[in-house]
Amino acid sequence: MTRQSREQFRQWTAGVLALLLVGLWSFSLGEGRWYPDPNQPNLAVRLQPPSDAHALGTDQLGRDVAARMISGARVSLIAGVLGAGVAALIGIVIGAVAGFAGGKVDAVLMRGVDAVLCFPSLLLILSLAALLGPGLWNIVLVIGLVNWTITSRLMRAELLSLRESTYCEAARTSGASNGRILRRHLLPNALPPILAQVVLTIPEAIIAEASLSFLGLGVRPPQASWGNLIADARPFLLEAWWMLIPPGVAILVLTLGFVAIGRLLQRPPVPG
Repeated sequence: MTRQSREQFRQWTAGVLALLLVGLWSFSLGEGRWYPDPNQPNLAVRLQPPSDAHALGTDQLGRDVAARMISGARVSLIAGVLGAGVAALIGIVIGAVAGFAGGKVDAVLMRGVDAVLCFPSLLLILSLAALLGPGLWNIVLVIGLVNWTITSRLMRAELLSLRESTYCEAARTSGASNGRILRRHLLPNALPPILAQVVLTIPEAIIAEASLSFLGLGVRPPQASWGNLIADARPFLLEAWWMLIPPGVAILVLTLGFVAIGRLLQRPPVPG
């Protein structure tokens, strides 16, 4: 990376880490202790604008929007990171088998990847979400089952290139088994570009979770999610703007941060 790229990487990483810490904070500190219970209604203060008592105002049921934002960060981070992790695991396994085995195995697996790519990803996500039902862990599984294809193609391409390298030929000559070559030589050298792709999959997973929650196929109410916070804000756009802007900005910042980090990781290092 150039000096400017490194500085951009640090800035975006700092922003993403700040939101990650918010999500971790919601895990470590009990709801209702250090911030209000995000699911506790209070109709006496419904649709209140931001104030000292409620930093981001209240929603249509009098629930604290800031508290629900913190709780929703946990959902988005779980869906994004674990969903991308499941997708990466599936993609790495399929791509590694296809790239290393070659021949008919490669052809069959890649035709399967092509078949998945023929379907619009949003249609697949909605279909699987409707089949499995709402729930955070179902969302993680759905995201993983839909977003693995690019990772598998990238892993296959890396292994096809690396298996003809000099050090792999030397390992074969020395009598190393295929499993050892794959484990000790190919996978470690193929993982850096895969890491960048995994980071780029996280914002897709976050947007997918928000979309499903917006449509009512995500986490079950009253559990907060940035997607269902936006859905709750729709009837009150003109009178309660504070219900819409915070979750929208949070989704924008988090996804842009992961995209920027992934793009910077994709850039080859600058010599010297």
